[in-house]
Amino acid sequence: MKRTALITVCAVLIISVVSCTTKKEKMEKSMRSFIADYEETIAPLYREAALASWNANVNGTDENWAASEQASFKLQKAFTDPVKFNQLKKIKESGALSDPLLVRELERIYNAYLSGQVDTLLIAEQIKMETDISKKYSSFRTELNGKKMSDNEIDDILRNSKDNNALQAAWEAQKLIGPVVSDDIIKLVKHRNLIATKLGFSNYHEMSLKLSGQDPEEVTRVFDELDSLTRGNFEELKQDIDTYFAKRYNLDASSLRPWHYQNRFFQEAPEIYPVNFDKYYSDKDPVKLASEFYSGIGLDVDKILENSDLYEKENKNQHAFCTDIDRAGDVRTLDNIRPDAYWMNTILHELGHGVYSYYNDITLPWELRDAAHTFTTEAIANMFGRFATDPQWMLNMGIVDQKECDRIKDDSFRALRLQQLVFSRWAQVMYRFEKSMYENPDQDLNKLWWDTVEKYQLLTRPDDRNMPDWATKIHIALYPCYYHNYLLGEMLASQFYSYITTNVVTTGSFVNQTAVGDWLKQNVFYPGARYNWNDMIEKATGEKLTAKYYASQFVK
Repeated sequence: MKRTALITVCAVLIISVVSCTTKKEKMEKSMRSFIADYEETIAPLYREAALASWNANVNGTDENWAASEQASFKLQKAFTDPVKFNQLKKIKESGALSDPLLVRELERIYNAYLSGQVDTLLIAEQIKMETDISKKYSSFRTELNGKKMSDNEIDDILRNSKDNNALQAAWEAQKLIGPVVSDDIIKLVKHRNLIATKLGFSNYHEMSLKLSGQDPEEVTRVFDELDSLTRGNFEELKQDIDTYFAKRYNLDASSLRPWHYQNRFFQEAPEIYPVNFDKYYSDKDPVKLASEFYSGIGLDVDKILENSDLYEKENKNQHAFCTDIDRAGDVRTLDNIRPDAYWMNTILHELGHGVYSYYNDITLPWELRDAAHTFTTEAIANMFGRFATDPQWMLNMGIVDQKECDRIKDDSFRALRLQQLVFSRWAQVMYRFEKSMYENPDQDLNKLWWDTVEKYQLLTRPDDRNMPDWATKIHIALYPCYYHNYLLGEMLASQFYSYITTNVVTTGSFVNQTAVGDWLKQNVFYPGARYNWNDMIEKATGEKLTAKYYASQFVK
């Protein structure tokens, strides 16, 4: 090659390298500038919306709900700016970013803005519809025999009564929220679908999963796998359940109906084994026990509890949740605590969410001070919630003595196994129903609901019933396309638990093992949303998400 030609080639290469470097630097500078403006704008709106929602759920006045609706709209409206979206789109399509944190922030922020690229009037209408439905759920109280009753009181009847008429009456009375909200929910579903199709998705269910970093086909594949994995075991256990309840209620097994299974949706394991966990907590304070436990593993929760609202009162949301107000330490949980096993599980669960948020890495960019995915925080919550009925944990926490621990050990595990399989089948119902509902909201949803319940839960629908019982589950309206994450969280909880008990500590109860908190902080909490969820799981446990630990723990 002649010298002049060689010089020309080298010059072209140099120019190309310089050009690529210049482009990379330009795009990274543009992204950093965007993020600085983003944090200055979004973080205060996020905090305002979180506080307004908290106030509305704690004290559901019309004024509080109106403030929550307004704050939520302001936050969502910020993501509708087409100029900012086009800035992000240009950076994304350039493929020039190489800094892993910037790439991850771009991925998350781009999806957030993509979801907002519709007419703000559509977003405002959606928020108003959701707020109106939320108010109806929050204010509804079951009326039974002329008396208004809380969900806790209805649950007490379903759990403890042996009177068939009383059980049916309580179950049917609670379902009366369905007709109050069902038409509104269908309109909301269609409205969400309208927004999704305008953004290029086939429906809202598909959009929700994809924008959260999940492949709908992969999630369905996992659910198909778990269906196959659990169906045989569940069929056997369902026969045991039916035999137990037929005897309890003095009925033929063929006469059992949904109100005979001790809760409103058959989403929790009925108490068919001779362990009454409630009695162990009847004179205990679940909040105090939870605080002592978390402190003992090096995850102090006192600041979380100070900001929380823990007990029943008028106009308060009757459910439970945890919220991160500002991603800077203001983490709270709303509960309706009673001294029983259910609320012991719940406070351990919600504080699991709490520590995940509270112990974030404050040096991370604001956008990444979050869970790797919503189901990864569910995994931590589920792992801790399971301890409420773990005899070894109860022994180490001073709730039972060694003799009682040994006496209930086997039945306790059977109860936990039953709970996992019962919940697994219930999660199938929720996932399949919502997926089908968003694919075709004009179909007969009442029939779809009971067809799905019969297929996956093996319950017999009430005779001649044609009511919107699906609408009585608040998640379908207000926490849409999310329930599958609970089951993915159960799978990951087993994977985390297996790793910790094999590699970090030698005791399965975790009590007073500060190494547990240290490992969680370093490997799960501090990484935040720095990595894709499956990458985080692999870095923490050496494997990507797998069902094998869940199966080895709960499936024979």
